[in-house]
Amino acid sequence: MKSDSLPGVFRNYQRRLTRIERYVLRRTLFAVGGALAILAAVIMLIDFVEISRTVGVRSQTSALDVFGLTLMKSPNVILLLLPFSFLFGVLAAFVNFNRRSELIAMRAAGVSAWRFIFPAAGAAFLIGVLTILALNPAASWLDGRFERLSAALTSDYLPAAKQPGETWLRQGDGRTQVVIHARSRQSPGDRLQDVSMFVYTINNQGRLNFQRRIEAREAVLRPGFWQLYGAREAAAGQQAVYYDTLSIPSTLDPSTAYQEFDQPQSVPFWALPGVIQRIEGAGFSATSYKLKFHQLLATPILFAAMSILGAAFSLRLMRLGGLALLAGSGVALGFVFFFFNELCGALGKAEIVPAVLAGWTPPLLALLSGFTLLTYTEDG
Repeated sequence: MKSDSLPGVFRNYQRRLTRIERYVLRRTLFAVGGALAILAAVIMLIDFVEISRTVGVRSQTSALDVFGLTLMKSPNVILLLLPFSFLFGVLAAFVNFNRRSELIAMRAAGVSAWRFIFPAAGAAFLIGVLTILALNPAASWLDGRFERLSAALTSDYLPAAKQPGETWLRQGDGRTQVVIHARSRQSPGDRLQDVSMFVYTINNQGRLNFQRRIEAREAVLRPGFWQLYGAREAAAGQQAVYYDTLSIPSTLDPSTAYQEFDQPQSVPFWALPGVIQRIEGAGFSATSYKLKFHQLLATPILFAAMSILGAAFSLRLMRLGGLALLAGSGVALGFVFFFFNELCGALGKAEIVPAVLAGWTPPLLALLSGFTLLTYTEDG
């Protein structure tokens, strides 16, 4: 029984290729690896200088520690620019084939451009799947560790943003929203002191209407409700009502309510659905996390699209001239798609366009553009 793991699928896929296709694939992957190495070296150099300037100076950290922090921060940025590795690598590989007249020989042997381009695109797609399943979780874990270590190293340098023990929480559902503020929190049992709760209702237009305010001497979060002690409740235009104890329904989980939410880039792919559910259960917007989830799902298509674009822009024969201009146009178009992807991401975070549309539009558009150019170049 053969393994159905991703490396096994890749080996089976490679065995089904012809000798020419395996040769093209091997040279293409080598060029992509070279492009990735160059990009990674540049990114790590920039991150090393930046961390030395921000963390190293403020905490008197050694160069070895700064290098360790760089190794934690850089993988996330490298994965962000990984599509350029496929664009530059495939473009360089096929330009090299063209200069050595190997493309002419393959065409003379009756090999269509579709046949020697799709192995590279298929490999890019499989690497995209590997990126989602393994590389992204590892890079996210390293990024989260970098954030915690850098914050710990600079904690004595940077002033605290809020008073010690001060806590802000928010909970809600489709009908109500509750903003909770406590002046202090005692860690054993997570008992909140001097608590203020502002209760809002949501109207049909989605706007918040203030309903009542609750003050309490102490509050403890139980499964499904808040237990308040020494509470005073007052609605708009009404007299306050006092309670020795008062229970308020809650959608928060006591085990996770006081955990701070990580940045989207620090949350691995496997944890994103749970984080999105927890954020929405707390009454916050999870748009950035939904956008990150859809962008990760579209990663294999983006890698394949960049590979097809890189190959399509390098198929023009050397004897016809204009190959350098065409290759330069491919690089420019890659940058255009990158900035278009960033623009769609900004629009998605601002909730101007849905997160699913912002995450999937750039990769699909790049893929369709690559197919169109390849069809025009190969079939006329």
